[in-house]
Amino acid sequence: MLKLTKRADYGLIALKHLATQERRANGSGEVGATTKEIAELYRIPVPHLAKVLQKLVREGFLRSAQGSNGGYRLAKEASQINALEVIRVFDGPVILTSCFTDHGGSCEQSERCNVREPLRKIHEGILGLLASITIADMASDDPLAHQPLVKLYAKPGAASEVHQGDSEQAIQRVHDDAVSGPLGRNLTGQRREELREC
Repeated sequence: MLKLTKRADYGLIALKHLATQERRANGSGEVGATTKEIAELYRIPVPHLAKVLQKLVREGFLRSAQGSNGGYRLAKEASQINALEVIRVFDGPVILTSCFTDHGGSCEQSERCNVREPLRKIHEGILGLLASITIADMASDDPLAHQPLVKLYAKPGAASEVHQGDSEQAIQRVHDDAVSGPLGRNLTGQRREELREC
């Protein structure tokens, strides 16, 4: 199961918070926030958040300032920071299965695996989706309003394009394909029912 670490989660929370502040200020001057302000607002332990913010500074996402107007600010436009690159800073590569690593050959199923290619397409779809969502998208009132065209790889060999407003239907199509398509046919009856309830 793909799951973000707390550090990646805290990093996204902090970046979204700072982007939201900038959007609300509407160019009326530089805005920022201290570690303590963000930690109190989102109930994040200060020591953990401090390490996350320092890492974001080192990686070029944030800049810090000392003094009475000190704190953290975005180092680049929120539209130039995507969720995937932030997640990779803290969690490393996003990997759906060991097939997609340098050590994937060590899997005893690799020669006979009949789901490697479909899983690769799902993996690429997840990476594409995360790369298409910017911090600016996350900070907007309507997260899908500024989202670019997203390609979902629901069927082998074909990419379907999804425009804003179509995302719920596209997600439903991908879900339906996962339940009743080639991957779904290999599921047990109980697991298929669990997926249908999602």
